[in-house]
Order: sequence, then structure tokens, then C-alpha cells
Amino acid sequence: MQKNIVIIGSGVAGLASAIRLGAAGHKVTVVEANDYVGGKLTAKNIGRYRFDMGPSVFTMPHLIEELTVISKQELKFEYLTLDKICNYFYEDGTTLSAYPDKEKFATEVHNKLGETKESVYEQLKYSATAYELIGELFMEQSLHKLSNFLNLKTAKALLNIRKLKLNKTMNEANNARFKNKKTVQLFNRFATYNGSNPFKAPALINIIAHLEHNIGAFAPKGGMHDITMHLYNLSVKLGVEYKMNTRVIKVITENDLVNNVLTSSGEIKADIVVSGADIKHVYTKLLDKKYYPTKILEQEKSLSGLIFYWGVKKEFQELSLHNILFSENSEAEFNSFFKDKTPYHDPTIYINITSKVTPTDAPEGCENWFVMINVPHNASGEPIHYVKEMRKQIVAKINRVLKTDIEQYIEIEDVLDPYLIEQRTSSSGGSLYGNSSNNKYAAFLRHANSSSKIKNMYFCGGSVHPGGGIPLGLLSAKIVSEMIAEKS
Repeated sequence: MQKNIVIIGSGVAGLASAIRLGAAGHKVTVVEANDYVGGKLTAKNIGRYRFDMGPSVFTMPHLIEELTVISKQELKFEYLTLDKICNYFYEDGTTLSAYPDKEKFATEVHNKLGETKESVYEQLKYSATAYELIGELFMEQSLHKLSNFLNLKTAKALLNIRKLKLNKTMNEANNARFKNKKTVQLFNRFATYNGSNPFKAPALINIIAHLEHNIGAFAPKGGMHDITMHLYNLSVKLGVEYKMNTRVIKVITENDLVNNVLTSSGEIKADIVVSGADIKHVYTKLLDKKYYPTKILEQEKSLSGLIFYWGVKKEFQELSLHNILFSENSEAEFNSFFKDKTPYHDPTIYINITSKVTPTDAPEGCENWFVMINVPHNASGEPIHYVKEMRKQIVAKINRVLKTDIEQYIEIEDVLDPYLIEQRTSSSGGSLYGNSSNNKYAAFLRHANSSSKIKNMYFCGGSVHPGGGIPLGLLSAKIVSEMIAEKS
């Protein structure tokens, strides 16, 4: 039976939900506060340069292809398979390139960091095994339905539970595997993919490495924003309606049942509501206070980011699409984030340059730099005061490590900080991934994909199960659409 479904927000999970629910025959309306779709996954032209404004690592492209098939449209989504995942730079001059080819990567780690090749193979095997045992269980279905645990896959995972190292942190597991702290730092950095602390997060977070090193890393031909536009175009062809520049004011309920959605441009009939907005924003701004789930929403938040967008009038041959300049003291850096609640003076810097694979993103002989450091989420909600100081630290570190004077090449600049992230996306404190995963029960402590108190209220996106990042956002949409189908 056709339902009137309102989706709050057009982030990647909202777009994917719109496709799945539109393809199922429902009347779908997406309400978006901004004048653009995509949430964090948007783009901006600044002078002669084009920038992806948000996420810049692309894995599991089959999830996009699956949505194309579901929509029964012939729109093509084109992407490249990367032959190099990332370039790593350390303060002492050590450099290393990560490759999707296991032999090539193991050889590189052996030659540059002194590890045995076998230790690298074992690490990647552990990531693959963990994914095989619990990937589907934890990522592709609700953890809040008992029936989902009563199957052979769960039994297999339980029989092999010792292999998962549930009693260890990510850092402990990696320290036990490798002898060089640089190698540990390399694999620990995957914790930042969901904004967490590798010194607290469970060893299972190493599963993220499997996505890049065992499955592969990719790049949309037109930049990450191509993902947004492809999904948007698929949904429009399915008849999904978009109400842009429109804020949701309240989700109206009657007898704990979704009724309508009140927006800045009027009321919309809703049999079902799917929210892709940050879960804390939904409960504090859009729903009655009686529904507020204190235990879940008051957990520690994930990291945020400080991003500079630089048009650089030079090509750096030593850099590729993805580049990381590591902090000298990783543990001190994460303590600064999560204990002291301040940015770290010697930050790990991520530099993404899409013009390396899409030359039209920058003028000839130039590059578009997306320069990001992690910072704590903005608990105060006040404008950020440390941007200028951290910019100085970033510039100084880039100059040291790359042996350059980057200032003379910066032609244009824009900036995005936690305060602005919250203003544009309603993410609590600019947190990029909702709650952090800084304990071994983190997977079970994320908000469910449906409300236990409000009938026909569903949730998708990075702040709910199964977590943050593009693949998990897409999977949250799949979970929600399947739950709705079961009840329709």
C-alpha cells in the first residue's frame, strides 16, 4: 500500500532512502533546510577551483550500483579504481605509500618500517575475517531486533569470538602485531573514520582497513559530489519531491503515532517519517521532550573537523589523491581531543587533492587542496576561536614535512569549522559521526533505526546505527527501507 513518506534531510542516507522508498511505490517528499542536496557531501566552486566540501574517501561502490539497479534507471555512475590508496609522511622524513595490492603494500611496509611482510598479511587477514564474521550482522541489519541474532551467521560469529579480540583496544591489538610505532599509527588512524580514539575504541574498528586494503579504494570521476548528484537524479526520476530551503519545525505525533510534519512552508501529510538529520537535533528540536532518550544522546560525541580549502598554484609530485602527515605523538593528540577537549598543537593533517584524478578541478599547473585536521566537537555551540592559531600550526607542519613554503602558493582560501558544520548540517557540535565508538559496546549503543516510542518514526544517517561514513549511511537507508517494507 502506498504511504506518504516524509524524509528529513538530503544527506547521502536521506537520498538513498528516497530512492529505495520511491522505488517501492511510496509518495516520498524530502525536506531540506539548505538550497542544495547532499548534506556534508556537497561541493563548491571557489575562483578557478572546484572542491568537495565533505567526505573524501570512497569505498564499497557496489552500494551505489545497487541503488542504480533498484531505481531501474539507466543513469551511469563512473568511478576509478585507485592503484594507490594513500601517501603517508612522518616528521623524521619517513614516507610510505599504501597500495591495494597486498604484496606491494607489505613490501613497502617491510622496506620503510622494518615490519615483516607476514605481519601485514596477518593484519589484513584479521580485518577480512572480522568483516566476514560480523559485517553483515552489525552493518546490514538492525541490532535492536532479537530475531536478527537467531541465525547461523550469529552462531558462527559466537563460535569464533576469540578471533575478534573483543577484550582489546584498537591500539593494543595493533601494538601486539607490529614493532614499529609508525606502523601502529598507520593502522590506528582508521579510528578517525568514525571519529573515535584508537586508544579507547575496540580492536574491531580495524575492520575498516578491510574496506580499503582488501576490497579497494575508488574515486568518482567527477569528485565525491558525483555521488550526491547521481543519487539525487535517480530519486527525481522516481518521482521523489524535494522541498528546498525548508526547515522542519516539528514532527507532529498523536497518541505516539506519526501524524504530520510541520515545516517553515506549511504542514505536510506524513504516514511515515524518516529522519536523516543528526539524532540529537531531532530529539531536542523536532520531537516532544517526553521522547528524549537520555542515555543514548548523552554519550561522548565523535570528533569534528577543521578544514581549509586552498587553491594552490603549484603541483606537488610527492602527493597523490589522499595524503596524511602524521603527528609526532599520536596518543597525546587523541588525549587532547577527548580528555582536554582542545585541538592538538601538532596535528595529523589529511590533504585530499581531487585534481590528481579529475584535472578539471584546478587550473593547469595548480591543485585543489582539501586540508583537514581532527578537532573536538564544539560542545559550547559558540563560534570557534582557534582557527587562526591552528592554521599557523598546519602551515608550519606542511612546510617542515614537505620542505616547502606553502603560503606563497595559496591563491584562494575558504574554511569550515565545527561551528559552521553545525550551522549547515545540524550536527550536534559539528560532530561528524554522532556518538564516538570509544568502548567495546559502541555498536550496541548507537540509536536504533526506528523509534521504540513513536510508531512509524525511522532514523538513518551517520548518527544512528550502523554508524558514520558514506557506506554505513547507505546501509542505514537499506535497513530503514526493509523495516518499512516489513510493516507495509
